[in-house]
Amino acid sequence: MNLIYLGKLVNTHGLKGEVKIISDFKYKDIVFKVNNTIYINNNSYKITSYRKHQIYDMITLEGINNIDEAENLKGFNVYINRDDFIFKGVLDEDVIGLSAYDNDIYKGKVVDILKTKKYDLLVIDGIKRHLVPNIDVFIKDIDLKNKKIFINYIEGLDNED
Repeated sequence: MNLIYLGKLVNTHGLKGEVKIISDFKYKDIVFKVNNTIYINNNSYKITSYRKHQIYDMITLEGINNIDEAENLKGFNVYINRDDFIFKGVLDEDVIGLSAYDNDIYKGKVVDILKTKKYDLLVIDGIKRHLVPNIDVFIKDIDLKNKKIFINYIEGLDNED
């Protein structure tokens, strides 16, 4: 099984076992559907309902029928099995660990992705630390087979801390 972090189950809602999840997963529209399976604390659960409410993804789960049962899940991380889904694009989990190149010049490895309101920043650790916006202007190509990402490096992407 290839588990991918989806978010955190932060609270319950109501008396019938509905739960609140905080998630910034890119493909929530594919994942949060009735009958899809999620994993919480090494247990699998089928989603029986979904709705969006404020910043939360609200779901009910098969076998969780009241607030007491839902309380036991509070605070746990929520995962999906990647093998259960087909995503049209690259996941953050795919990019972390790739070797970054500007043309043929090695810049380092992608070690993290920082979320911002405008766009994500790839954190590339090499001789220097680089923060590269994850947008088409800066990302030329991603080669998952060879574990490489090709960036359009410009002056000022170095983090001088």
